[in-house]
Amino acid sequence: QVQLVESGGGLVQPGGSLRLSCAASRSIFSIVAMGWYRQAPGNQRELVATITSGASTNYADSVKGRFTISRDNAKNTVYLQMNSLKPEDTAVYYCNAVFHGATKDYWGRGTQVTVSS
Repeated sequence: QVQLVESGGGLVQPGGSLRLSCAASRSIFSIVAMGWYRQAPGNQRELVATITSGASTNYADSVKGRFTISRDNAKNTVYLQMNSLKPEDTAVYYCNAVFHGATKDYWGRGTQVTVSS
């Protein structure tokens, strides 16, 4: 069983920045991909950004140019740097991981991000 623990959420004013972290309980060297998703009240969970084992990245159009996903294999951690935050970025942000050979993917419990003045 793999545990994913998100941190770094909070309340920030529009235009501000936050950095989310997702710490995995095992090595992320063997990932297929890890990613960040978000879910706002009344909405479906949506993809924000992903990073593959080869370090290829993918972003939702709504966050391109503002968010950056990265990983530190030594710390088994994936990050999401969020800049120029907007009220519409308000959501619970979840970390997801897919490992080679696994029969399922894994989710963290989420961290709340609120963008408001």
